[in-house]
Amino acid sequence: MPEFDVLMIGNFAKDKLIVDGIEEIASGGGVYYGSVVVKRLGGRVAVVTRLHPDDYPRLEELRAEGVQVYPTPAGGTSGIANYYRSSNMETRVCKPIGFGGKYSLGDIPDLSTQVIMLTPLFAGEVDLDILRALSKRAPIGMDIQGFVRVPVGDDLIFQPWADLLEGLKCITYLKADKAEAEFLTGISDLHEAALKLQSLGPQEIVLTQSSGVTVLADGDFHSAPFTARSLAGRTGRGDTCFSTYIVKRLTADAETACRWAGVVTSLKQEVPGPWKGSIADIEDGLKNLRD
Repeated sequence: MPEFDVLMIGNFAKDKLIVDGIEEIASGGGVYYGSVVVKRLGGRVAVVTRLHPDDYPRLEELRAEGVQVYPTPAGGTSGIANYYRSSNMETRVCKPIGFGGKYSLGDIPDLSTQVIMLTPLFAGEVDLDILRALSKRAPIGMDIQGFVRVPVGDDLIFQPWADLLEGLKCITYLKADKAEAEFLTGISDLHEAALKLQSLGPQEIVLTQSSGVTVLADGDFHSAPFTARSLAGRTGRGDTCFSTYIVKRLTADAETACRWAGVVTSLKQEVPGPWKGSIADIEDGLKNLRD
């Protein structure tokens, strides 16, 4: 039996969250938001990450949750400044403020796992050679954000991923948001974009937008709404959604995993930081959806 259910790879982040001009320094990145969710849902999870040694104390929050952490010292720590207006937490401006560097295969221990999740913060962390090598170890779940979101000066912009066609052949589960899906396919319709992305190699597609999550798996579409009563915890929404889907998908069908992802993501968006709720909270949310 594999030692872990999910192995997550991606640079840890030290972000700035600026709401109405008030700044807060916060931990971030897919490995931060995602690994806590996996553990809270009963999964065995390990994190491989890069960050500056001065920021190693930030990893203690993950260890306290029971996450196994394998850090590599880097010359810097990745980070994004996220600018919000409290009147509209849905819309943000993102600017890069640090980079933890690129992975080598030597940074990634050969751990036994059911699935490997790649959650780079932006382009430059993982190249095609590493992607191919990892796909021989376990099925890959990948957030496309970390391959098409590129730091250029003080901005983060979409740029084509040169290895898209070869890279997507290595992927089992692909996550994108609506804007990324349209950028990649030129198609605004969510279902049509998902079908196009699936035709390039991934078996299952997970697409998010402000209203909820849409999944394409085994020829069928599934969807679940986001029903958050506030967006105080907006940062980390996509990471939470994808991680919930992946860990639940290991033991359930795609429709069930999609519904769980919708509920957990809704709950997460109401509170800053990673989701630290309970299975009982999810069951209540599922019951409310049925009612």
